[in-house]
Amino acid sequence: MHRLKSACFHILRLAFRAAPIDEGKRDRLRAWFLARLGFLVPRAPRGLPINAYARERSGRRPADALALGHRDAAPPILPGPLPATLVAFYLPQFHPIPENDAAWGEGFTEWRNVRRASPQFDGHAQPRLPGVLGEYDLRDPDTMRRQADLARRHGVGAFAFYFYWFNGHSPLEAPLRLWLETPDLDLPFCLCWANESWSRRWDGRDDEIILAQNHSSTDDLAFIRHVARYLADPRYLRVDGRPVLLVYRPSLFPDPAATAARWREECRRLGLGELHLCYVQGFERPDPSDIGFDAAIEFPPNMSEPTELTRHQRLINPDYEGRVLDWRALVADALQRPAPGYPLYPCVNPGWDNEPRRTGRGRVLLHASPRRYRDWLAATIRQRTGGQPHRERLVFVNAWNEWAEGAVLEPDHRLGHAWLQATSAGLRLAADPPPANPRPAAVVHAWYAEEFEDILQRLAATGIDWRLLVTTAPEREAEIADVLARSPLPGDLVVGENRGRDILPFMRVADRLLDEGVELVLKLHTKRSRHRSDGDRWRREMLERLISPQRARSILAAFTADPGLGAVGPEGHLLPMQTYLSANRDAIEYLITRLGLRDRSYLEHRFIAGTMLWCRTEALRPLLDAHLEEWEFEAEAGQLDGTFAHAIERVLALCVNDAGYRTRSAAEVCGETDPDAGRPYPYAAPSG
Repeated sequence: MHRLKSACFHILRLAFRAAPIDEGKRDRLRAWFLARLGFLVPRAPRGLPINAYARERSGRRPADALALGHRDAAPPILPGPLPATLVAFYLPQFHPIPENDAAWGEGFTEWRNVRRASPQFDGHAQPRLPGVLGEYDLRDPDTMRRQADLARRHGVGAFAFYFYWFNGHSPLEAPLRLWLETPDLDLPFCLCWANESWSRRWDGRDDEIILAQNHSSTDDLAFIRHVARYLADPRYLRVDGRPVLLVYRPSLFPDPAATAARWREECRRLGLGELHLCYVQGFERPDPSDIGFDAAIEFPPNMSEPTELTRHQRLINPDYEGRVLDWRALVADALQRPAPGYPLYPCVNPGWDNEPRRTGRGRVLLHASPRRYRDWLAATIRQRTGGQPHRERLVFVNAWNEWAEGAVLEPDHRLGHAWLQATSAGLRLAADPPPANPRPAAVVHAWYAEEFEDILQRLAATGIDWRLLVTTAPEREAEIADVLARSPLPGDLVVGENRGRDILPFMRVADRLLDEGVELVLKLHTKRSRHRSDGDRWRREMLERLISPQRARSILAAFTADPGLGAVGPEGHLLPMQTYLSANRDAIEYLITRLGLRDRSYLEHRFIAGTMLWCRTEALRPLLDAHLEEWEFEAEAGQLDGTFAHAIERVLALCVNDAGYRTRSAAEVCGETDPDAGRPYPYAAPSG
């Protein structure tokens, strides 16, 4: 029966996609299909049962875990003028009201949903808790001052407040009234009428209505007269002098064009002039002119079908009934979508996870990251806002503070100010893409002073103008700093906890280099391998093959000549994964899912043993944009294999491949033969 239902569904979907109809009819047909034939839609495939490795991991995650890529507050740098006006959707739900008290319990606000969320599968970052603003109450004007200040400083030009109106009753209007009455809240704003009935849909009970919405010609006029004082405010967002008014679902009006006409006439009568009337493409896509509106606004992730990832997740909750989708596919679809032939304002989205509202049944979009959001924002402004004056280029963001839906720009605990800093960085990229930075960085993890001194001498002998960064632990800081001070190479010392061997310190530094536009990095470390008698030979061999003077210059030239070259490892140290898997299978499979690597056939690939390599920072994006957490790296205890760092060693080349690049040996790119080809690897035994 399941196969028959699935076949019927896919046949109908193919016919639906091929039908020669416009988007408005397509959306109405989709709604009809789901209402009458929704039983044919196959359920999301269940995820994998959690294994012992994943169970142990999920039990170790601290409540206050910070992610790699966490950003503290820092003065943002904005271009002048801004290439577009960013308008962020703003939820005013964060204060108690009688209706929510009655429906959900006394004192309810969205924070209750946010706090109660729990991870449903391994790597599911819930609960997502607020950062410096805390669990604020929007009846406090100081909270909104801080929000407006954060928004303005990072390039957000306006808030689009959701407005709730039910035939004369507006239950969540208190924050907006406070905004109107507080002149120093000078960030522009506009209204988006969320004109649906208010139900218990958040917990799956769509048929339980809290406040009903009844549209009529009388209510049309009552609504526009009520909001007229907002539209008249000098801070109100305008396009070509006309106040911007948004409607969430115009199809719920009996006659949208008639409603629009009434509003326009009443605004003229009230002395407000002409409206700039927009609707949100959350459920429908008509040509705005067909319903008397001026423009449409995209609303991702609604009305999109990203790739399904549910079946790859290892479930913490065996009864999970939600869906896990690929946020990256949402971005790709948005940037490839052709212009519709009518005025459309684009919208970007920093992520989605409504698990807090739908416990065990949420819709989760994985693999959103601040850097990917930054790139989407910049590309949207460059590619999709042409032909308009800068002051009228509106780009929307869903959303500023949808905490219970995981669509948030505000600082959170796990990543800090990263989303806001990505917003200002996206504006900079759109306005003035930075020039290429050809100067390579050398990142050296220094534990042993004598070996560190040897590496510095080798780097100096290459004659390359390195940007040198040295990582070490607090207990080695003084000794390593002394060696660095005596070196002819200037460098920066980065000190962090002795955790994750050379891998975690490198990831911390590489994440910053990637943000700074550094294109090429050389990763080295003072590997001694004291458990082996040939450990010194191992290190010297890798260094000689990577940074002997002639080799280093040849490898650098190869990266310049071949834009598809992603990583270079020392010949003889690129090993077949299947042969040298050792005790890392479970961690590798976890990482493949967590990083969202598309090629899951990891046993067919090679990895760079010893993790000394040259690499493009862009080729590390799958690893760095996953925002792993530092607790995931085991405390140092002299482990020889099977740690999280050993698993990352094996997936680095998989990341390079996933990012669209190739991994080659130093001998290959230098046009030399590998003297060890065909010989058994002398430094590690094959897996048993």
